[in-house]
Amino acid sequence: METTRAIVITAPQHLELRNVALTDAGPEEVVVQTAFTSVSAGTERMLLAGRMPHPMLQFPVVPGYETVGRVVGRGAAVPAEYEGRWVYVGGARCFRDVNPAWGGQSAILLVDYRRVVPLDGVSPDHGVLLALAATALHGVDLIAGANHDLTGRRILVLGQGPVGQFAARIARARGAWVAVGDRIASRLERSVADLRIDVTTDSLVAAVPQPVDTIIEATGSMAALNDALPLLANDGTLLLLGYYDELRLPYMPLFLKQARLLTAKEWAAGDLQRSRDLLASGMLDAAALITHRMPVAQFEAAYATALNDPECLKLVIEWDVSG
Repeated sequence: METTRAIVITAPQHLELRNVALTDAGPEEVVVQTAFTSVSAGTERMLLAGRMPHPMLQFPVVPGYETVGRVVGRGAAVPAEYEGRWVYVGGARCFRDVNPAWGGQSAILLVDYRRVVPLDGVSPDHGVLLALAATALHGVDLIAGANHDLTGRRILVLGQGPVGQFAARIARARGAWVAVGDRIASRLERSVADLRIDVTTDSLVAAVPQPVDTIIEATGSMAALNDALPLLANDGTLLLLGYYDELRLPYMPLFLKQARLLTAKEWAAGDLQRSRDLLASGMLDAAALITHRMPVAQFEAAYATALNDPECLKLVIEWDVSG
């Protein structure tokens, strides 16, 4: 039976780097040797805290859906063009003895070749941001409509983590006036926006001169969204791009403004490929968002940094290729 190393959450707040058993590779699967992964500050935080809903919360569990590696093997039905390519993998279910939710933090992954995204034109380590870029892209698509045009629209983005950073860049590139707010000065310094607001020193309501058509919530905090509600124009839209335990919003402001509430379920078909192309073109700058790097041997410190250090925008875990 083949085994590989994986980061495993064995109980709330407890991580291990240990061997796990792999399933047998199928004819339509590629074998991916992991080089880089990252930590989701939303989903992996909830999973590690033991707050993820069943059945994802079944310990022991392999977390992660931000994996980049090289194809080192392929089944008989996999086209030869996949051999040796750098690919993004959004998680895998190739384990026998652990829960694969989402299964990306592993040295070896077996996955259907149609589920990987070749990273042509993209620096491999930048590929760990593909899922978050696609989440932002999908969300902006929802508010922009079929023509993807936001000319003349006024948008406030709450939170300048990776999703908020990408959402602001995409919305502005489509013609919107964009304001962003965050508590961390270093994140605001990396922002691409018409107005940057440090909410530790300035009031959102005072800083934004006119109502906004859309508020994009990318902090994961209902408190942040509540503070911004007075800025929403009548018939405005709230777009939730964070990850939440539950929603807690006052109803009356939403009722009086006839607000529309949207949630974005990750991404739609083709969004990962479109996001890859935006990274490859330079329209989305991944390098500016990667602030920390650690080897997989320091996995506990990596998780602590990614989830608790406010200066950490995106951390890359580097896996040694011998694993």
